[in-house]
Formats: sequence, structure tokens, C-alpha cells
Amino acid sequence: MIERAAELVAGAGAVLVCAGAGMGVDSGLPDFRGAEGFWRAYPPYARLGLRFEELADPVHFADDPELAWGFYGHRLALYRATTPHEGFAVLRRWGARVFTSNVDGQFQRAGFEHVAEVHGSIHHLQCVEPCTDDVWSADGVEVAVDPETMRAVGPLPSCRNCGGLARPNILMFGDWAWVAGRSQARLDELTAWRRARRDLVVIEIGAGVAVPTVRRQAELASAAGGALIRINPREPEVRHGRGVALRMGAREALNAIDATLRGDSGS
Repeated sequence: MIERAAELVAGAGAVLVCAGAGMGVDSGLPDFRGAEGFWRAYPPYARLGLRFEELADPVHFADDPELAWGFYGHRLALYRATTPHEGFAVLRRWGARVFTSNVDGQFQRAGFEHVAEVHGSIHHLQCVEPCTDDVWSADGVEVAVDPETMRAVGPLPSCRNCGGLARPNILMFGDWAWVAGRSQARLDELTAWRRARRDLVVIEIGAGVAVPTVRRQAELASAAGGALIRINPREPEVRHGRGVALRMGAREALNAIDATLRGDSGS
């Protein structure tokens, strides 16, 4: 299967990566799969009995902003401190464009310029209300978090327009206040790019079936040619056999394909 994946990449006119949360696991980022996985990463929330879906709710920014910013402030610091694994560099060498549900900014840290983030980015802020459709960079914003309670302490980020509370420009659960303009502009750019490409190969990485946004995009983008490489250690199956299924993690699979392309796989 690695050899077939390498053949697809070698013959590609263009490469599109569709990445879910599994892309960041090899960089050391936590896997939020299920309540137990989330609680292993964040023991204070296990003590409180709070699941990821409950914390990723915009209502907390109004009702308990210290709780909300404790969660997102910790993640912001974590993502800033994380070094993307070498699989990102492999994809850059292949000239890939990116569609991702991840909000961690790891593709940008790895040097990618064209990243369509369907759920937004933790590295950008907006007004909680929102007072305008403005979205701005979170560079320079620091949120102190008490590691025992996972609550923010000290000043919280404020809206640069009205002075009220700011929040990450991320699509949360039941979120009617998300300012989608920044993400939509990148998605429109990606759609135009994809429609102008021939011999497109789609590499889907670490995208589960629980939240199928990334899988749907990968299947849609590869529908014409059937050139889909699905990399997933748990759920790699491809419907109707239209593609290559690799039951592997992101770094292992990408390095194996790249080694085969270079002719030094040892096979």
C-alpha cells in the first residue's frame, strides 16, 4: 500500500492535504478522542467531570470567562510551544495545500502559506458579542492559567474595538457568534485552487468519523479521480475501494511514502 501511495504522489499534478486532529498527535499534542482521552490530558477537568464538548461551549465566555479562558489560554500556550513533527516538512516538499479542522496553527508553524482552517484558529481573536466582524491576531496575547484549577488568572484578552471580552476565533459547539469571514475567505481560495487543478491527489490524515468534516472534504475533492490516500491508525477504510488505506500514524506513513519516493525504502 505504501508503494501505491507513493505512485499516486509521484504522478500528482497537485496534492491536497485534509487533516484532522490525528495529524498533531506525533508532535505530542493530546488526543481528545472520548472523555477518557481528554481527561488524561487534562486531569483537573476529570475531577470536575467536565468533557471537551462542555468546555468548548461559547456560553462560558459570558457565564464564567475565567473557566473559558483557562481552557483556551492553556491550549494557546501549548500550541505555541509545540514543534511540528517531520511529516509536516514532507508535505511541504510535496507542495501540498491544506484543508484542516485543526485550530492549532501547526501547519503555519511548519511554514505553510495556504491553510484553509474550517473551524477557525486559536491564534486569532474576535469580540465575544461580537461588536463587529473584525478578526485579529493573538500574537502577544498571554493568558495566565492556574494549573490546579485550570482557570485563568489576571487580565483577560479584550476586544480591540469595544474594549469588552475577546474570545478565540474558533467555531465552538452551538456557536452562533463565531465570525466566519477569515476562515471562509481561505476556504473560497482553496475551492478555486482545487477546481483549477488536474490529477489532484488527496491525502487525508488523522480524520475520524465522529466529526466527519475532514473526511467529507477529502472524499469530495478526490471524487473525480479516486486518488485518495487515507492515513488513520484506527479508521483507515476507504469506501468502495476508491483509494489507499494506511493503518498508520501521520509521521510514520508520510516518512514511509517519502522514503519510497526517494528510493531508499529498503524494499
